Amino acid sequence: MKITTWNVNGYRAVLKKGFKESIAILDPDILCLQEIKVKKEQLTDEEREIPGYIGVWNSAERPGYSGVALFAKDGSIGHTAGLGVTEFDVEGRLIRSEIGDITLFSAYFPNGQRGQERVNYKLNFYAELLRQCDELHKAGKKVIITGDFNTSHNEIDLANPKENSKISGFLPEERVWIDHFLEHGFVDAFRWLYPEKVQYSWWTYRVNARARGIGWRLDYYLVSHDLMPKVKDVIIHDEIMGSDHCPVSLILEER
Repeated sequence: MKITTWNVNGYRAVLKKGFKESIAILDPDILCLQEIKVKKEQLTDEEREIPGYIGVWNSAERPGYSGVALFAKDGSIGHTAGLGVTEFDVEGRLIRSEIGDITLFSAYFPNGQRGQERVNYKLNFYAELLRQCDELHKAGKKVIITGDFNTSHNEIDLANPKENSKISGFLPEERVWIDHFLEHGFVDAFRWLYPEKVQYSWWTYRVNARARGIGWRLDYYLVSHDLMPKVKDVIIHDEIMGSDHCPVSLILEER
């Protein structure tokens, strides 16, 4: 099974940049999109459909902001929009999918760069998601969390860690939440497989950062530890353009 996550930084914008052609090449079984910035009803049938997939949409109440979508080849997968907490769900930040004994969370974690209030909001989002994951682990479920975490975990995960140490996305109080998830039965699948590999999934549009290799790894797969034997690979598709993020894929053994 192949799961691909991609922050598209505007679904309508990426449609004009070869999006569907890229998806046809990647050919995931499940496609998780973040920051779609559109409501389903604003799109034409042709725009909202990806051939061979069934789409699920969770848009923000605020127009042109946030939002996630998920496309699956298997129509029998059950989906739930949101965490069940109004303050987060109005921003359309998560879709939960049940795939056999695996629960998949596709999430667009909040950005904390608009001030301390938003940093606190972001940390509360992490806390609520971890609380729900703890319950799933206690119930014997395996969990995958993917999406744009809006945080780089360690210095290896961004090009200029010292210069960004006081910037949201690399604040100590944000980074420690990834530690908390790892302490609660999760593994950062990419870093587990590639402990020394330097590769990024996001680049600012400024200063020609992508061409210069000045990026951040913001898009993750946190996988339950007992599911890791099924993980064959995590691939950062940094050759695929269309957004300030690139797609990232998780390959699981067929069961």
